[in-house]
Amino acid sequence: MIVPPRPLSSQGRVSALVASVAVIGAVLTSVSGSAAHAQEAEEVQEAEAPDEAAEVEEVVVQGTRTSRRVGDEPIRVEVLNREEIEEKILMRPGNIAMVLSETGGLRVQVTSPALGAANIRVQGLNGRYTQLLADGLPLYGGQASSLGLLQIPPTDLGQVEVIKGAASALYGASALGGVINLVSRRPGDALETELLLNATTRNGQDATAYLSSPLDAGWSGSLTGGLHRQTRQDLDEDGWADIAAYERWTLRPRLFWEGEGGATAFLTLGATAEDRRGGTAPGRVVPDGRPFPQGQDTERLDAGLVVAVPVGAVAILNLRASAMKQNHVHRYGEVIEDDRHDTHFVEAALSGETGRTAWVGGLAVQRDAYQNRAFPAFDYVYTVPGLFAQAEHRLSDALTLAASGRLDAHSDYGPRLSPRVSALYRPGPWTVRASYGRGFFAPTPFVDEIEAAGLSRLEPLNGLQAELGQTASLDVGYDRGPLEANATLFASDLEHTTRVEPTGPERARLVDVSGGTSTRGAELLLRYRLGEFTATSSYVFVDASEPAPSGMGRRDLPLTPRHSAGVVGVWEREDVGRLGFEAYYTGRQALDDNPYRTQSRPYFELGLLGEIAVGDARLFVNAENLLNVRQTKYDPLLRPARAPDGRWTVDVWAPTEGFIVNAGVRLRFGGE
Repeated sequence: MIVPPRPLSSQGRVSALVASVAVIGAVLTSVSGSAAHAQEAEEVQEAEAPDEAAEVEEVVVQGTRTSRRVGDEPIRVEVLNREEIEEKILMRPGNIAMVLSETGGLRVQVTSPALGAANIRVQGLNGRYTQLLADGLPLYGGQASSLGLLQIPPTDLGQVEVIKGAASALYGASALGGVINLVSRRPGDALETELLLNATTRNGQDATAYLSSPLDAGWSGSLTGGLHRQTRQDLDEDGWADIAAYERWTLRPRLFWEGEGGATAFLTLGATAEDRRGGTAPGRVVPDGRPFPQGQDTERLDAGLVVAVPVGAVAILNLRASAMKQNHVHRYGEVIEDDRHDTHFVEAALSGETGRTAWVGGLAVQRDAYQNRAFPAFDYVYTVPGLFAQAEHRLSDALTLAASGRLDAHSDYGPRLSPRVSALYRPGPWTVRASYGRGFFAPTPFVDEIEAAGLSRLEPLNGLQAELGQTASLDVGYDRGPLEANATLFASDLEHTTRVEPTGPERARLVDVSGGTSTRGAELLLRYRLGEFTATSSYVFVDASEPAPSGMGRRDLPLTPRHSAGVVGVWEREDVGRLGFEAYYTGRQALDDNPYRTQSRPYFELGLLGEIAVGDARLFVNAENLLNVRQTKYDPLLRPARAPDGRWTVDVWAPTEGFIVNAGVRLRFGGE
């Protein structure tokens, strides 16, 4: 039985934590009795399937700073490998939304129906708490723009690492809800080129290219580029764009170096430009009788550097630095907002391994700045120097304990300590992980409602406190032969969360929520491999609540499905092709300030994917949303009257693009 969540007092939190530790201890005690037998079984398993074991051992994660094999990490890191990424590229080659949306516990939530902007929610937590990194660097800013998610092509991704729960101990204020680290592909020993051309039945086109090659004396490099285009689509013919129009180009060169003494270096540069248009179509109006076009022009430049140099025989000096500048010109009807985001980051850390203990310590400084020429009252500059340390100690071959902490001196919100403790127990094919962490988030005006409406009706921020959170999880996994299973229990409590509340018919303000947000849930994953066929099923339960705006009692957290599930089956043969089927269920969601309904409808999404190899070419076709589920079949996106915060649309709780087919070709030359 799952007890409805409620805010915990300090004593209640301690009691809950003690109870969790007791449960973990009971699990470890009961499992350890069969550890020796399980170890023998594991050895038999490895003897029977050495190739599979060797393949698993090669998965090394970067997001935890220790660069260890994923199975050795006390913090659970979910990794999407290149094979899984390639499958998602065929479905949506223009951005990483599809890569992330079909990962259990992650939800890509549309924040601006007019432009299609979206963010990433982790285990029911708001998307602004998710830190998006590229090779461990904040190349998309301290708080990634919602359109940033839709401007990152997955072409050159080698793997995606997902850390769920408070990770402020690793990455500071922007990682209160979790971290998603996009790891780039590393060049091989031979020249490799790849070209992808794609078109959709909604009149969208994509062209992406990837080139990598070894160079001289330990150097290698890669170059990725893309052109993407989409025309405006008004599927229900109400004059409002259900799919925004855009034209975008991206370019990213990377340079890699490996020295003979073990030193490595990595340099990346990136450039993106996009024009996006939505809102009312030319000649059409909203219910007040006036046109309301929306748009956003984006120009982004970024650069990043990662260097690792051995120091003696047991330590490595790690240096990381990045800079990002992003200019926007927003249009909300007659209001034009011209703004700029800047993020600068530098970090120096020393890591090593002494006996059974792996350790990391260092210091970092991050500066996030925002400037709005139309509404300068919202300008801010956050400078945050921080000290961090992490240690992982292997008590035995089966048990590892880890602790990390970070002390940040925030320029506006003062000193903040973010701890995290984790434990890993691996008796044979079983894996048990437990984790608890605390973190904080520095408020900005960029909540979901502002992404859709702009700042024109928002009162200047005043008296907001830092948002605080604590998360805990217990994870039990089993991996033996063709079967992989995992069950996770998770919980979070947030304090001083912010939300928009109206102060008049055309004004709103951002306020601290008194009472906190509470989330409890579970994730289940089952994967079975039979030769060339892989079947995966998943289920996520989330029970999340927050104080009601009226101040009386609590309500379900809006746009958070209590139940969601998925089934995916893929057959793949090297140099022949692949066939895939997927089915996803999204349960009912509570809705906030929706004039048409207080609760969404549940829905299913079905998809089919086919790819065939013809020489160096691969032809593919993908059908999404076969049941043609579309929110505007049930209610309009447009409100009958404009909301006090400026929004003309309701929140998106179901697909808006309906049934869509895309098809294209991938051309590959060279490589290993």
